[in-house]
Amino acid sequence: MIPMRCYSCGKPLSHLWEKYKEETKEKPAKEVLDGLGLDRYCCRAIFLGTIDEDNIINFSNLD
Repeated sequence: MIPMRCYSCGKPLSHLWEKYKEETKEKPAKEVLDGLGLDRYCCRAIFLGTIDEDNIINFSNLD
């Protein structure tokens, strides 16, 4: 889950998450982050390090 704001600089981030996910299907992440105006390494690290909840395997149904 993406945080509302950057932990280091406080820039609002959550409103950019859906656009980031859509655009990274077609373009490299560097181009998308540049286009979204995420210049600081702290904000970029949050986007690159966040795992989307849809991609996590549900291990509770392995019985």
